[in-house]
Amino acid sequence: MIHTFLEETISFELIHKKRKSISIKIDSYGNVEVQAPKGTPEPTVLQFLEQKWEWILQKKKDMKDRLDGKQEKVYEQGEGFLYLGKTYPIQIIHDPTIAQDNAVFKDDQLHISVKQLEDEKIKQALKRFYYQQCKLLVEKSIRKYQSNFKTKPRSIRITDSKTNWGTCDAKQQLTFNWKLAMAPLDVIDYVVVHEMCHMVHLNHDRSFWRLVGKIMPDYEQKEHWLALSSWKMVV
Repeated sequence: MIHTFLEETISFELIHKKRKSISIKIDSYGNVEVQAPKGTPEPTVLQFLEQKWEWILQKKKDMKDRLDGKQEKVYEQGEGFLYLGKTYPIQIIHDPTIAQDNAVFKDDQLHISVKQLEDEKIKQALKRFYYQQCKLLVEKSIRKYQSNFKTKPRSIRITDSKTNWGTCDAKQQLTFNWKLAMAPLDVIDYVVVHEMCHMVHLNHDRSFWRLVGKIMPDYEQKEHWLALSSWKMVV
């Protein structure tokens, strides 16, 4: 089926089945599937679709961006980088007098001050910013959820992992990927809760997931964000 709303047209597959409510699914290629209870009138389906219109358009855009693949970053004025789930432009400041290259977030921009105007210098200053922010954000999140656990992490480290967002070993030492600073706060909270739950259950067994779900019932939404967005969490 095809429906046009707010000057945008969306094609979708409508499936009637035995269920209690209408739901929308968007696959990894941006295809939209609407499932509705048997006997649901078409106007009711379209009204529901329109209520979710902006969300659908954003999801389809995210899927398209993901399929287009990772884009090579350039270190020029205005290039966008993720921070806390949103993309902000960088503002490069050349200042040979500063003690150390650094980056700060202010006025909805990532201000990067460097002694030398070199791509690698800008990149490293930005990475240090993410490392520092990740440590602060993770520690804040741990304090937020600590009341759910009888034990505390023995140590917290920020690392550059190619495969994990976080880890917890048998000694209850937690590590987190610095790129988490690019994720929304609720996604950072999820990764923190996930690893803190490993202090109780080291494996991903049913008991582990029950504990995660008890503390964060919508954790699957956070996993979904990471699955769709990890390709663009780059410096």
